[in-house]
Amino acid sequence: MEIGIDSFAGSRSDNVGNNANAMAELLERMVHADRVGLDVFGIGQHFREEFLDAAPTLILAAAAAQTKRIRLTSAVTVLSAADPVIAFQNFATLDLISQGRAEMVVGRGSFTEAFPLFGLDLQNYDALFAEKLDLLLKIRDQEQLSWSGQFRPPLKNQAIYPRPLQEKLPIWLGVGGTPASFARAGTLGLPLMVAVIGGKTDRFAPLVELYRQAGLQAGHAPEALKVGLHSLGFVADSVEEAVETYYPGYAEMFTRLGKERGWPPVTRRHFDAQIGERGALLVGAPEEVAERILRHSDALGGISRVTFQMDNAGLTHTQLMRSMELIGSRIKPLLGGK
Repeated sequence: MEIGIDSFAGSRSDNVGNNANAMAELLERMVHADRVGLDVFGIGQHFREEFLDAAPTLILAAAAAQTKRIRLTSAVTVLSAADPVIAFQNFATLDLISQGRAEMVVGRGSFTEAFPLFGLDLQNYDALFAEKLDLLLKIRDQEQLSWSGQFRPPLKNQAIYPRPLQEKLPIWLGVGGTPASFARAGTLGLPLMVAVIGGKTDRFAPLVELYRQAGLQAGHAPEALKVGLHSLGFVADSVEEAVETYYPGYAEMFTRLGKERGWPPVTRRHFDAQIGERGALLVGAPEEVAERILRHSDALGGISRVTFQMDNAGLTHTQLMRSMELIGSRIKPLLGGK
């Protein structure tokens, strides 16, 4: 099982200088993740004041120049708002810079700010994504192609360059909880990255089974139907330290988001349920978190990758660095990693 980190590049919006420092610390953490043996580092994509990840390939490319082995991916590329040609070219270039370590996780994102920003109609939410995913996969698989669709000018015998170093650039489909999204990933034979930010992870088991069945029915080999888990989490030397460090920032962030989305304020009782045996949050000491990951894997019929999203709870750079050390040195061996 691969293990890694996803970051949304949190902003310090009080001044630009602090944002420059935040970016420098993020790059330091990406280099640190490589050094402590983690397998993958992902950068999200948002178009909001509190995040600095609107151009994730730039961040990933900066890290590629300073790292040796860690795989570098989006988490996710908001494909609905992107031109698939430019998105492919950016990640192909990243693949060349990183000597074949680039990947994409593509999805629709959990916010909708990109639609007015890029002049898109929210009523085309799914149609935009489906069409752009179709074009992206065709570009990946064909150096020269002709294509036409509803939302983009057609391509006629057009070659797309540069080509990546990897023969087939890995493209994962990032999903939330929509059955159609799981089925689509299976039908296309794409590896699946499931974002689980709350509730019980095992509630996704029927959806993961739907994904695998759709993949097999479409003729894809079982080994191609990989499942990854993107989870909120934080690891410290003890359970008590992890909980007391993580909870205040977690409660503040989800209470604030709840005002936008109609969720109730976070309570400590709610949080304690989320870090329980079946809860989705990977918060605790290394051995406890490793056991929870293995339980999640069993519940979902086996997972190939798990990524921690940790920098959303007001944690300090030092706390994040230490958590990565624990994930690499103590959790990874328990999951069968080297």
